[in-house]
Amino acid sequence: MKPDEKPQPVILAVDDAPETLSLLTDILENAGMTALVAHSGKGAMSLLSHVSPDLILMDALMPGMDGFETCAALKQDGAFAHIPVIFMTGLSDTEHVVRGFSSGGVDYVTKPVDPEELTARIRVHLANSRMTQSARMALDISGTPLVAVRDDGEVIWITPQASDLFRKVLPDGEMFGTHWFDKVTPALARMVENKPGKVQLTEGLSTPIVASYVGETAPYEHLIRLNDGDVSRDMELLRRAFDLTRRESEVLLWVTQGKSNRDVAGILDCSPRTVNKHLEQIFNKLNVENRTAAAMLAVRILADG
Repeated sequence: MKPDEKPQPVILAVDDAPETLSLLTDILENAGMTALVAHSGKGAMSLLSHVSPDLILMDALMPGMDGFETCAALKQDGAFAHIPVIFMTGLSDTEHVVRGFSSGGVDYVTKPVDPEELTARIRVHLANSRMTQSARMALDISGTPLVAVRDDGEVIWITPQASDLFRKVLPDGEMFGTHWFDKVTPALARMVENKPGKVQLTEGLSTPIVASYVGETAPYEHLIRLNDGDVSRDMELLRRAFDLTRRESEVLLWVTQGKSNRDVAGILDCSPRTVNKHLEQIFNKLNVENRTAAAMLAVRILADG
């Protein structure tokens, strides 16, 4: 390849029908792309251990491990989660289309495939993927601790700075790895659903991490910023100043940030009724009648602390 030539995109086609793979190979090579083929979902996963394609064409219905299961499996692996998957199916049933997107697919085409439509869709998703990868590299370089998650809180990717932050707050002897994220998945899922300004992550951590919801950066992908600001210090200041319980100090701290009872309930994973009971106790201890007065007193303590 000459220095000024761009490398050909590598496309993996997964289908149990040899004639379909032959057709796809011709379409891809005629479009200036390199074609790889796999005859099954397991075959695709095995091939991915040796090569990382730029995009995957996935037959939806295959014997054994079907396309939906294969896509979901590779999206759970951080090494492959960024690869766009286009589903191919002879079915126009809405259920299968939805299932394809839910398992991590970015698009779908119906069989028999139209060569021009297929190559056009491939080029669009290749361009989107390159832009996304460039953005992630920029975020990595920026030094910002960020994590991207799906609607269910499952981690899709994480910047090196966020990985370092998690490593620092894991209990002694605890190993950091993909499996560890299962501990914070429920809290991250609640963030995606409720979209609070900030949430304190404590599950499985020796020191809390403060997570801030940034926004939805792509379909089914949400960006969350992390920082090691230890809110336990502020909680302790409020607890000592007003003789509060730990949970009461948590509630009061979120009230100072303008959170409603419903917001606080979502953050602390309890009911609004429970939050209201905590506030009643807080008002009694601070000798105030409403949340505004309580927040003003709390802000003064935090400012002086």
